[in-house]
Formats: sequence, structure tokens, C-alpha cells
Amino acid sequence: MKARRIQPARYGLFLFAALWVLVILPLSAMAAPYAAYVIDARTGKEIHAENADTRLHPASLTKMMTLYIAFQAVERGELSLDTQVTISKNAASEPPSKLGMRPGQKIALRYLIRAAAVKSANDAATAIGEAIEGSEAAFARRMNRTAKQLGMTRTTFKNMHGLTESGHLSTARDMTALGRHLLYDYPQYYNLFSRITADAGVRKVSHTNHRFLGSYKGADGIKTGYTRAAGFNLTASAERGNERIIVTVFGGKSTASRNAKVAELMDLGFRRAPSSAPLRKPVPPVYADVEDTPAAPGAAGKTIRLVGAVTTSKRPQLRPRSEVVVVATAAAPEATSTVSNSDITAALREAVQTAPTPPAAAPTPEIKDAEVVIATAQASPRPEPRPKDVTLAVQQAVEQEIVTRVSTSGGRHWGVNVGRFPSRYAAEKVLLKTALAEMSTLDGTLRKVVQRPQGYDANFLGLSRESADLACRRLAARNVSCFMIGPSEG
Repeated sequence: MKARRIQPARYGLFLFAALWVLVILPLSAMAAPYAAYVIDARTGKEIHAENADTRLHPASLTKMMTLYIAFQAVERGELSLDTQVTISKNAASEPPSKLGMRPGQKIALRYLIRAAAVKSANDAATAIGEAIEGSEAAFARRMNRTAKQLGMTRTTFKNMHGLTESGHLSTARDMTALGRHLLYDYPQYYNLFSRITADAGVRKVSHTNHRFLGSYKGADGIKTGYTRAAGFNLTASAERGNERIIVTVFGGKSTASRNAKVAELMDLGFRRAPSSAPLRKPVPPVYADVEDTPAAPGAAGKTIRLVGAVTTSKRPQLRPRSEVVVVATAAAPEATSTVSNSDITAALREAVQTAPTPPAAAPTPEIKDAEVVIATAQASPRPEPRPKDVTLAVQQAVEQEIVTRVSTSGGRHWGVNVGRFPSRYAAEKVLLKTALAEMSTLDGTLRKVVQRPQGYDANFLGLSRESADLACRRLAARNVSCFMIGPSEG
């Protein structure tokens, strides 16, 4: 019996069916779960949610957090945009998408930020994290601390680039909140996310989201993400008139279908959002360095070190005005005629001028006659004092201990010097300009110009050691010359 030959056409159909069963169906079965979230960016109010709290793979949406911490580190003076970062073997070995740098190569932080934001380069993101915290593990811990501060309650980061890793998960709601913080906490850097191309130092790079940016009216960011486990993800923002919408989509099936879905949700947001709404910006977090440490029996499980954290207002309460209080012993008419108010004022001036000044305190004001308060007593029937008693009473009044002010600085005896200048006017001008540029760290300090033989020193006084160190690092990041002044140098 002859075997039946399969006709070529039937063979092709059979082969196609086999491929469908072996390839297409498994891929569809493995399709990433879908999630979406839409908010009015001005108020943070939810407009649409679908699986918004389902923990999924964020892919390169992770880099939004990497960049947020990079902006935070520059703001705090931990490093500057011009800091030269050495590329490690670990960073250089990251898989694509990547900038393609070599181990040992040096590159400015600003170029790494551009590469991570625009090209979504994994090697650049890894280099950023290592430059800030020293290792991937340490940076991941900082990412998770920051996520908690931003209210991202269902997010856990394991790396700085977003490549699939067990336990590295987030939600559409959390990523939308992160995108909103990027927009409002660091508006000076937000333009990075709308650049179609950017100079990344070693080469020019193109934006991974250029199709959506070019096709949707008002779109100006933020970040794409793709891995096989995550699908095609996107957190996008668009502004039209007074309205701004932020959309996050997880689990798109392709770039085109994802962009179409995001556009559909954007349209939904603009239809439902009011034409005018109060702008309620999210509250930026106060950076806290929280390290997990093994808990001893009966001890707390974490050690918390706050850097510059405050519980109320950053503006300190006004210090009490320096006053001179003189308590004079009641004396007979002969005594008051012997020592006049002007004599006591002169003695007080001499005493104040020779008294030691507390460190980093405000300059003692010149004592005027009107500021000297002499306590008097009504005459009472008592024996007339002898001349020796009168002399002793007057001596006690003049030699009374003078208290100008009890220090309320709370250890704020440090300062910073921002330069020496040829004139007092030039020094005062630089002090004012620097104070306006660094209000967050220098607010409440005393601006003081000190004349030296070589010129006029421009100083900020009234800082703690930690805040003086932070102020100098932040000023150095702005290319402002600065050094700390100890308690005995002010």
C-alpha cells in the first residue's frame, strides 16, 4: 500500500497550524496582565482605575525613581551634574537598551541622566545608582525608602533599571503618583522627558517615547518600559490649556496598541477633568536615611537618621532681643546724687564691650541711655544709711553682673564662609544673592561681614555643624566657593 503524499498546499497549512499551537498560543497565554490609572494632575484626583493596585512588573518605569533620587541628590549637594562618574564593570555589562560605555570610562552625571531619561539606558541607570549610593543593593534600599515617603505603598524595588527580577514590582497607581512627583517636585528637570533627542556625551540618543510625544497633542512625557514579563508599559503626561492629565498603562501588547490605549485614556481624562481646578501640588518628602538593622531583644528594628528633617516650620522662632537689665539696690538721696544715670550707662558700656561674646551669636547692640532700666524703690521709713553703706550700695549697682542674652541657638554655633571681597558692599551683595539662591538651608541664618586685613569675609552664622556641612555641599554643587566656620571662628 502506497503512502499518501501530502500536497504542498496542505503541508503549508499544516505547518502554520503547528506554529500557531507551539508559538502563538503560549505567547498569548503569557501576555502580561493589563492595568491602568488616570488622574487629574492638578489635584491628584482619580478619574479612572482598572487593576490599579495589582502588583506587576514595572520594567523601565523603574527609572523614574532612579532619576527622582538623582535629582534629589543633586539638590542636597551629594554630587553635582558635572560630577565625573566612573563606569563599573557591573554597569558596563548591563544588557540593552544601553549607552555602550566601557569599564573605567568617566562621564558627567548630566549625560547619564539624559541617557536614562531619553534612551532608557540600563548601563546609565546602574551608573547613576552606584555613583549615589555605592552599590545596587544600597541604592535599591534608598529607592524603597523614597517610595514609602512618596506614598507608594505597594512598590518594591530590587534594581535601578527595571529589568525583570523576583520581587521587583509596582502598580499603576504608584507609578502615576511617582510621575506626578517628578512633575511638581523637580520642574527644572521635567523637560528631559519631552526631548525627542538628547546629547548623552558619548553620542546623541533618541527618545523611546517619540511616537506618542509626536502624535498626541500636549504630550510632554514621561517614561516607557518594556520587558517580556511586563509587556509594554507607559506613564504619560499631557497638558492642554489649564488642564493636565497623567496616565499609566501596564501590560500593553505592542508599542502601537499601548499608545492607542494611553491616548484613549488621555481623552477620557480631559473630558472628565474640570476646566479649572485648584493646583494642589504633592508635598515633597523630607529625605530620611533609614537603614534596616538586626533588632536586639527588646530593641527597635530600625535605626533612623534624619538629615535636616524638621517637624514643623523650617523658619526658626525669632530670638529674643538683647536686653540689659540692671537691678540697683535702693539707695538714699545722697547715693543717687553721687552716681548719675549717665555714669551707670558708661560703666555698662565698658562692661558689655569687655564681656566675652557667645559663639555665633548676633553682635551685641550698642547700649543707649534709653535701654538702661534702673529699678527704683519707694522711700520707706528706715534708718538713714551711713556713708559707708551708701558707697557699698552704689558699688553693687555699678558692678551688678550684666546678662545680655541666654543662648537659644540649640548648638547652632557653626557657620559657612562664601568668600573674601575687596569691599563691604561686594560681600553683602554676595551674601544676599547666596541667601536667595539657597533659602532652604540658609533661611534663619545671620549674614555677617567681617573686616580682615586682606578684605571682607562674607559669612553665614547660626548653623549646626550638620546644617553647615549640608549648606557647603549644596553651594559647592552650584560652583560657589564655601568652607565651614567653627564655633571659635565666627
